[in-house]
Amino acid sequence: MSTKKAAGKAENLTDSGPQYLGVKLSDGQRASEGAIIVRQRGSKYEAGKNTFLSKDYTIHASKDGVVRFGRTRKKKFTGDVVVKSIVSVE
Repeated sequence: MSTKKAAGKAENLTDSGPQYLGVKLSDGQRASEGAIIVRQRGSKYEAGKNTFLSKDYTIHASKDGVVRFGRTRKKKFTGDVVVKSIVSVE
């Protein structure tokens, strides 16, 4: 039997927090400049008028206004046509 408790560090034992992805502002809500509208992985939603896409595919409002969601048809490089959701600020 040992007389001393093993002296180890309790570092890196906790799990990291969740990423909290998804739509942050719904259709018809007011958005201020720079507000996060959608957090996503990949381009499930496209950035439309008065919005911009950051490098982790988060869509932000570039002007104050009302958030609008819509759908548009886009042609891929292969010639396939897909329907994509588009986010804009009016």
